[in-house]
Amino acid sequence: MSMTGLEVFDSTVQKTNLWIKEVMEALGWEDRHKAYEGLKVTLWALRDRLTVVEAAHLAAQLPLLVRGFYYESWSPAHTPVKARHQADFLAPLREHFKNDPSVNPEELARAVFAVLVTHVTAGEIEGIRRVLPDPLKPFWPVARSEA
Repeated sequence: MSMTGLEVFDSTVQKTNLWIKEVMEALGWEDRHKAYEGLKVTLWALRDRLTVVEAAHLAAQLPLLVRGFYYESWSPAHTPVKARHQADFLAPLREHFKNDPSVNPEELARAVFAVLVTHVTAGEIEGIRRVLPDPLKPFWPVARSEA
C-alpha cells in the first residue's frame, strides 16, 4: 500500500529513512530526529564548502527529500566558504549540537560522509574530495573506486 499515492514520494521517503538509519547505525544512536539533524547540518557544512557547480552535482544524486533539506537556507552567493581547517568545517556541527555533549562532530562528519560514499557515485565523491582542502579529506572513507 502506498503512503502517498505517488511512487516518487514514497520512494524518496524510503531512501531518506535508509540514509537516516545508516547515520544512526554508524553512530550508535537511537534518536531518528537527532540523526536527521546530524545528516542535515553535515550536508549543509559540506555544501557551503563546495563550489556552486560541485554542490549542484552532489545534489543531483541525493534522494528528492534529502535534496530539499540540502538546499534549505542556502545562499549560493556566499559559497564556497573557505573552511580550510577541520575546526572550521566542524564549527557548524559543534554549534548545532552545542547542547548535546554526546555528539562528536568529527564522528558525525565521518558517518555522514560514509553514507554519501555508499549512495553517491564514486566519480562524484572523487570530485568532491578533489576540491576539498587536504585537512578535510581524512573525514572521508576510502571511495569505492579506491577500494
